Amino acid sequence: MADEDLKAELERLRAENEQLKNEGVRGLSLKVSEKGGLSLYGVGRFPVTLYKEQCDVLLSDLGPYIGNGHMRLILMDRLSEVHNLPKALMAHAALGTQSSR
Repeated sequence: MADEDLKAELERLRAENEQLKNEGVRGLSLKVSEKGGLSLYGVGRFPVTLYKEQCDVLLSDLGPYIGNGHMRLILMDRLSEVHNLPKALMAHAALGTQSSR
């Protein structure tokens, strides 16, 4: 392959790479999973999943900060679909909250 062909291919790949990076930027989205957890996408590489008790804590502790805004309305709307924590996770979460306070 000629030097010019390699440079052209490199530029094409760089442009394709940049386009793929830009397509991945979507913002935040919420989805109730099959297991009943509320999954928040767009915060990091993996979704953050909350169950009903955790949503209640989030809404009560962050209430003054999120007020009656859009995020609060979305959480309240989806809360009816969210299940309680599985018992094994609930026991683990209780241990974690006791040691951190």
